[in-house]
Formats: sequence, C-alpha cells, structure tokens
Amino acid sequence: MSATNTAHRRVVLKLSGESFSRAGERGISMEEVVHIARQTSQAAKRGVQIAIVIGGGNILRGAQFTSASTSIQEATAHYMGMLATVINGLALQDALESLGCETRLSTAIRMDGVAEPYIRRRARRHLEKGRIVILACGTGSPFVTTDTAAAQRALELEADVLLKATRVDGVYSDDPEKNPHAVLYSELSYSQVREQNLRVMDPTAITQCMEHNMPILVFNFKKEGNIVRAVAGEKVGTRIGSEVLESSRRE
Repeated sequence: MSATNTAHRRVVLKLSGESFSRAGERGISMEEVVHIARQTSQAAKRGVQIAIVIGGGNILRGAQFTSASTSIQEATAHYMGMLATVINGLALQDALESLGCETRLSTAIRMDGVAEPYIRRRARRHLEKGRIVILACGTGSPFVTTDTAAAQRALELEADVLLKATRVDGVYSDDPEKNPHAVLYSELSYSQVREQNLRVMDPTAITQCMEHNMPILVFNFKKEGNIVRAVAGEKVGTRIGSEVLESSRRE
C-alpha cells in the first residue's frame, strides 16, 4: 500500500510506558491501550509505515531498584525494565489486531515463545508489507533508555521522522502543570533543546538525532486524531530539527 495524504512514508512512534495507564496510575489500562491502537490503526490505513518503540515505566522502572537499600544490581534492574516493555507490547499487539491490523512484536532480547527477535532487515520488510512493527526491550542493553532506543531504531529503519508521544501539547519552556505561564514552542533546534536543558528526550537520543539530522515531533497523543495529524504532517506539537523558523513560539 502506498502512502496517501501523508507527509511521511515511514515513522517511528515512541510511546512511554505511562501511556498504557491512566494518569497517576500504574499497570495497564486496556481503555488507554485501545485508544492508542485505534489512532495508530487510522494512521496506518493511510499507507504510512509505522514502527512503535515502547517503554515499560507503567509496570516497572529500573531506577526504582538502584538505591543502596536494594540488593539488585543496576544492570539487572535495567533488564527487568526491558522485560516490562514486552508485557506492554503484547497488550498493544492484541489491541491492534482486534482492529484488523497486521502486526509483528520484535524484541531486542530473544524470547521466541512470545515474539520474534529484532533483525533490522526483517523489521524493514514487515514495514514494507504494511505491518505495524512493535519494538520492545529497548536496545537490549542496560544503561540505555527507550528514548535512545527509539532514536536508534529511527535511524536503522530509515524513518522520515521520530514521533514522541506525550500527555502535553509539545515542548514547553517549563513544566506546564506547575507553571501556568510556561511557553509552548512550535519549533526548536537540537541545539536549543540541549542548551536550555528542555525535557524532551534524554540527551543521548537528542545527540543521535542531531548528528544524523533525524527530525523529532513531540505531540499530545491523548487528543483524538493527533497521531493521524502527526503522520500527515499537519501543524501539531513541537518540531525539533536543524533549522528553526523565526516564529518558534505560540502564546
């Protein structure tokens, strides 16, 4: 299927683990998962190729086991967090398939009983065949965030853009939930993100995207239709790239 009415041929969508649960809660809310799946399905029907990198913070964060009071090594804690992403991946896979989407769940750590191993060429072939590819376990290595994994996969799969789904409308000058006067940016450069220490993605992910000129779009996936709008290239969220227009802020 060829892409129609879309600005992009292939995208990588980064979903945090928190997007799988209700605000302020932990675990998996299938209502939230189906909401994501429905939007993703609508975007896929336009012909765009979609790979999804998922986090696992709604189930377990490796950082919660890294204090001196625990007997779990930090590397082990990170592996535990990676396994949590597989649980989210299985939930999202079933939600997408219930809507008629063909999917593949790929993991960076082999677990052949539930998913196929991530192989770059195989993942690209799935995308070319119109399948939605769900990428779990980050990069398969500890001490690497799923943000960095998303940047890595976007580069490996030659995506046109990295879509960072959040619960707010884009990148702000400050936390909008704490500062009502925080300014929403419509565009930013990689350098501005780093210099202003804006909380978009971790610094390694931003650096990777900057070095390879991979554009990032940060947007609110909670608003119905925003995933489709992001894929279609409509004005939504905050665009991060090598160049910025003169008017880069919204009131």
